[in-house]
Amino acid sequence: MPTYKAPLRDVRFLMNDVLDYPAHFKTLSNGELADADTIDMILEGAADLCENVLAPLYQSGDDEGCHFDNGTVTTPKGYKEAYEQYVQGGWQGLSYPEEFGGQGLPMSLNLIKSEMMGTANWSFTMYPGLSAGCMNTILQFGTDEQKNTYMPNLTLGTWSGTMCLTEPQCGTDLGQVKTRAEPQADGTYKLFGTKIFISAGEHDLTENIIHIVLARLPDAPKGTKGISLFIVPKFFVNEDGSVGERNPVFCGSIEHKMGIKASATAVLNFDGATGYLIGKMHEGLHAMFTFMNTARIGTAVEGVAHAELSFQGALPYAKERMSMRALSGKKDPEKVADAIIHHADVRRMLLTQKAVAEGGRAMIYHAAQLADKMTDNLLKGDQAGHDYWDDKLGFFTPILKGFLTELGLEASNLGMQVFGGHGYIKEWGMEQIVRDARISTLYEGTTGVQALDLLGRKVLLSSKGKVVRDYTAEILKFCSRHARNKQMRRFVWDLTKICAQWNTLTIRLMLTARKDRDIVSSASVDYLMYSGYAMMAYFWAQMAAVALEKIENGGTEVPEFYQAKVQVAEFYFDRLLPRTAGHADALVSPSRSLTQLAPEHFSFDY
Repeated sequence: MPTYKAPLRDVRFLMNDVLDYPAHFKTLSNGELADADTIDMILEGAADLCENVLAPLYQSGDDEGCHFDNGTVTTPKGYKEAYEQYVQGGWQGLSYPEEFGGQGLPMSLNLIKSEMMGTANWSFTMYPGLSAGCMNTILQFGTDEQKNTYMPNLTLGTWSGTMCLTEPQCGTDLGQVKTRAEPQADGTYKLFGTKIFISAGEHDLTENIIHIVLARLPDAPKGTKGISLFIVPKFFVNEDGSVGERNPVFCGSIEHKMGIKASATAVLNFDGATGYLIGKMHEGLHAMFTFMNTARIGTAVEGVAHAELSFQGALPYAKERMSMRALSGKKDPEKVADAIIHHADVRRMLLTQKAVAEGGRAMIYHAAQLADKMTDNLLKGDQAGHDYWDDKLGFFTPILKGFLTELGLEASNLGMQVFGGHGYIKEWGMEQIVRDARISTLYEGTTGVQALDLLGRKVLLSSKGKVVRDYTAEILKFCSRHARNKQMRRFVWDLTKICAQWNTLTIRLMLTARKDRDIVSSASVDYLMYSGYAMMAYFWAQMAAVALEKIENGGTEVPEFYQAKVQVAEFYFDRLLPRTAGHADALVSPSRSLTQLAPEHFSFDY
């Protein structure tokens, strides 16, 4: 079973040296709260919680799973006690307003905490994680009364939240939502319908669960423009804020899943449950995207988390497992064979895991800074500023969610592969990581959905390619600053070529789509993966530049850390970035090869 160790050295490297979080915090209205001592306390405290409380429950929670009995869901042994420690530590309110009992710190610190928690135990992290989207939605779209009713206990963590979108007949296509909301004389609504795949939809960790539900009013127009959003508490809230009578929303069952078995995925039946409209009538989907974008970035964290955990499991095994002799000569002459870490193919797998985990972490932490700016403008009442940073983050979101989860799943499989046959055996814990990672490419929109959002909506429709031109211009400025550094030259040259190709491919798709609409769909996943590899290359180049500067100037306390950064960056550019060539060729191929086979000819029995 992998033993989790929080990678605090890498976290601090990114925060202090690469992304300059101290300077970033100075630009935020609440940034003065995030002083060096406070950040250290948060990082150390989160590491302790994750290593000593959450990680030990990872495998046992998978073995036991959740229990369902006539609408009641019980989480695995140890989960209630762990959640109580989480609440007592004030972790849920880390980045939420002080007026509701939170600590008012920047949102990025909450994400960094969540990455540690997710790596230690993703199933557990699902419970408080879903609450974040609920809280963000209420903060942005709720009335003052709704905020005062729900935010204090959600911030404390004694209540949790969900999002209820999917129904048996529809997932991504929310225009097919059938759950109906019937207006009542007192201004409330009665909801009728069934929602499926509701993560943390029912459990025993909190005294109340606040559901954010998409439903359709009787006079609503068809399609996505006719959906409204409602707050539906599991228990009504009394005037004094205490929990009241049960609202008729019941758990019909929980899913039996491939992975994340300690996270309850519920079927919820709304049998005339009382709901309260949040946001504007018929504009629920717009409000729901606040929740979905939060969840998508959270799911991108899952890709990093599983790559990191699998790497932490595979690395010590590779150093201990003896098999054959290295081709370059004996490495452990006193033993019957050499450790498998001396074999080039095992190093390929370990380096891929390390490159994905650390490169993905850099991408996530940068996106967190954009989320900080977006949230800060919202809290200041600057809608234009909020929308500007929301657009900036919107370009990252599908890439982070789609690309990092695909690579996180690959890295998890590689960790299992390092173990050979032992990786397939449950007791080692590596196959659990693969099972848990598998869902990440599916929920909150599959990779194909993220790809269509990126290419079809963000790149072609909304910006006519400008978003890529702007981002590559930023990369080229970096290249210009480092062009004369001999040690950086190979990174600069490859990035420059990638930027030119990225823009060329975008223009080519834009022109082709005028005559071949299917090209957008047929090219989208390859375009997303190309964009992801290009973006990660930029972050690895940034890390290499900082590491080289530290080495040249004497560095700080761990020179080997900086040397490793440079060497992993070289591996990424040599071995992973060339994958863009295949994606580039595929995405400009005519859509005909995908569309010419008639549906009736997709057959196994002619």
